[in-house]
Amino acid sequence: MKKYLLLAEKAFTVLSLLHYSGAPLVVILSGGASEGDDSIAAPDFALIQFIFLIIYFITFALLVLRWKKVIQLINKDWYIWLLLLVAIFSIFWSDVPAMTQSRVIALSGTLLFPLYLASRYTLKEQLHLLAWTFGIAIVGSFLFAFGLRNYGRMAGVHFGTWRGIYNHKNVLGKVMAPSAMVFLLLALQPEKKRWLFWGGFIASIWLIIASKASSPLINVITLSLSLFLFRILRWRYNFMIPALVGITTLSTIAYILMTTNAEAIAALLGKDLTLTGRTNFWPLIIDKIAERPWFGYGYGAFWLGWTGPSADIWYSSGWKPPNSHNGYLDLCLELGLVGLSLYVIDYLQGLLKALAYVRSVKTSDGFWPGVFLMYVVLSNLTESTLLIQNNFFFVIQISILLSLRICEEQKTTHSMIKHKKKINYSQKTYKIP
Repeated sequence: MKKYLLLAEKAFTVLSLLHYSGAPLVVILSGGASEGDDSIAAPDFALIQFIFLIIYFITFALLVLRWKKVIQLINKDWYIWLLLLVAIFSIFWSDVPAMTQSRVIALSGTLLFPLYLASRYTLKEQLHLLAWTFGIAIVGSFLFAFGLRNYGRMAGVHFGTWRGIYNHKNVLGKVMAPSAMVFLLLALQPEKKRWLFWGGFIASIWLIIASKASSPLINVITLSLSLFLFRILRWRYNFMIPALVGITTLSTIAYILMTTNAEAIAALLGKDLTLTGRTNFWPLIIDKIAERPWFGYGYGAFWLGWTGPSADIWYSSGWKPPNSHNGYLDLCLELGLVGLSLYVIDYLQGLLKALAYVRSVKTSDGFWPGVFLMYVVLSNLTESTLLIQNNFFFVIQISILLSLRICEEQKTTHSMIKHKKKINYSQKTYKIP
């Protein structure tokens, strides 16, 4: 019986992660609508919200079952909870308090899931659960692309481009980038059926290419190269320091060459120096941030179309972006420099712990926290996933940050026990002459 309950719990975890990623109900309920289909009525996503409520309830119940460990985990990372408090209190200065309240409730429910992941599974177990999640997404995307072309491929502006089980090609590319890295890390381990992981890696790359999303492909290449850097961190200091100096020098030269030839490189990738128009309206966003620099406009209260503060951006830019296409700008818009500072502090602490984790774990899965945290930085230069309710990337990021806190404490405890045993052994073996 216990075996089946554990299996059911893992199935719940995988299916919840899949739902957080936006698959496959968004594209199904929208009827396969694509960008540019303005004539199609707005779809009803009530079912999606209902499923999120079920996930919140089940997750809360699972947390109650291990409440002591959960409370200990909450006490390990105050910055994320302070950030949540800022979001909650932003109801009082939000221009649309009802909207902020609704989204804060969803954000609070969302935070339950990474809390559950970190308290229930090790980082290695989380990696395998993600492999199952991405595996289902890959198989489903191929089935949709070939069997349900109206859903699996886009029409309108991006006609023929793959989107798989997601509502947009960019979402498919964004999900497949960490998918490629998960399968690559597992394929590099001495495990059975490694060919399955290599297959998952190749399929992830294929779907990124089929989605014609260039940013995720660049991110995967960058993250793959970063694995070599992480390996260097495991070397002895007398080899590691010169190697890092050499890499820094080469990176500086590469940066100079790229900035010098930026226009040609952008043209080669099918882009322009404005990142497909993104940088054109960023100065307008910075002006809006300057109006409310410290605490922002309230959580979820800026990008509300013509009815919110975003109307000024839409009117001045002549474009209707749903967000800043930059996670750092969006966080600053909603919670100001205070919110952004809390996030940055928590992130940097997590990154340092991830680098320490690389040195303490000798297998390739030890690279996962550092790889994903690097991906967060890269992806949020052109996307927005830093503090979003019901968002897959936010869930994984927080679960990693919390899990690293646990690993750090376990390492400290292990060192103390080892040191104590060494002292006791010395006392037993020492004899007075």
